[in-house]
Amino acid sequence: MSRFRSLLQASLNATRRALAWNIEDLVPPSERYIFNFSSKDELKNWHLYSDSEYGGLFSGNLSLDVMEGSKWNMTRSGFCGMRSKKFDGFIDLDGYDTIALKLKGDGRCYISTIYTENWVNSPGQDEDNSWQAFVFVPKDNWYIAKIPLTRYAPTWRGNIINARMEMNPARIVGMSLSVNAEGGVPDAKSGPGDFGVEVDWIKALRMMQ
Repeated sequence: MSRFRSLLQASLNATRRALAWNIEDLVPPSERYIFNFSSKDELKNWHLYSDSEYGGLFSGNLSLDVMEGSKWNMTRSGFCGMRSKKFDGFIDLDGYDTIALKLKGDGRCYISTIYTENWVNSPGQDEDNSWQAFVFVPKDNWYIAKIPLTRYAPTWRGNIINARMEMNPARIVGMSLSVNAEGGVPDAKSGPGDFGVEVDWIKALRMMQ
């Protein structure tokens, strides 16, 4: 009987080791590059709509002025951004809980946006769902901003959707970084004027084990 118990225990131990190995094998690495702005090829994945384009530098001038005789009735102005082109399919960040950006800027507050497959908007709309969070960029020094995915709020055309929703990180179709002349976090530089931020990389992190 003792021999049978020994064989049974050995079998159970081997099964536990096999299960543990398989689980660890399925867990993604603790961090993953989404974008690395170290090459010109990487820049081709982004659409920049600013006054200047060079390397990972995103800069320009924000203005609230509207040209005299303009046909547009603007309630908000002074906005600029850079957005990634749509991925070929989706990027799956389901195993991660935080977005990290290595930045060097001007003391302004920027807006990090994640775009996911459309399921919030009305059927037939082509717009992706957008989830936004503020990111403060200190002046003149490289800084790694870490934003938990839970801090990204659902938005539509810049306005927060007043509803309880959860992002699906497995269906991400794009990302962007933008700046407004107004708004942001307390003590951050704001208002019209020059702006500039350098982006070294964007990663996904798994902070919670």
